Amino acid sequence: MDALHRHRSLYKGTTPPWKETYRKRCVDRLKNSRSRLLQRYRQMGESQQRDGSGASIIVQEVMEEEWTALQSEDRRLPSLWGPQGMAEMFSVMKEYDELAVLEEIQQELLSQEMSIIEEYERNLQFEQQYISSIVEGMEEMHIICPVCHTNNLNINSHFISCPCGLYINTKNQNITPDILRHLLESRVSEHTEDCLHNPIFSVAPNTDSSPNLMISCKV
Repeated sequence: MDALHRHRSLYKGTTPPWKETYRKRCVDRLKNSRSRLLQRYRQMGESQQRDGSGASIIVQEVMEEEWTALQSEDRRLPSLWGPQGMAEMFSVMKEYDELAVLEEIQQELLSQEMSIIEEYERNLQFEQQYISSIVEGMEEMHIICPVCHTNNLNINSHFISCPCGLYINTKNQNITPDILRHLLESRVSEHTEDCLHNPIFSVAPNTDSSPNLMISCKV
């Protein structure tokens, strides 16, 4: 009896002792791989995101990496992945109860991956809508207030103001409508790259107690 069959015979009909450790590590690695996932998603597109086994490329990588790490800690665990990746692994394990465990973990990861992508798409839509609202008023150099999202900002060489109460002294700072538009767009884009939640603009005192426009997040 080879190592793979000996290992499976120990846990046939029971929950494998490595299940929760492996599941938690996979979930944590997927969350920490958000940037890698979204970069792959942007490069390849959703239609190419999934391979022939039904598992996305990033989920397969996460499961392979964590199984290798777990195996290095417990040499009794067999090597599951071959040249054909998860498809080969499922073929080897199809007669064992542990296959159902791996499929369960895989489906959980796929669901979380899709949640990350959907949240990214919502944030991208928010960013595009915000930029569009700015572009719509460009002919008259109107910029929608980032605090109330309702009124156009009043911008001159001395201050930026809005009927909602926003007032920022910009004297000697050379803040033109075009410069302000670029700053707002870039800050929203930077935030969306690293965070799942929509940014919030507010006015807060600077180090010298003068009002300053701040971008923050609810998390």
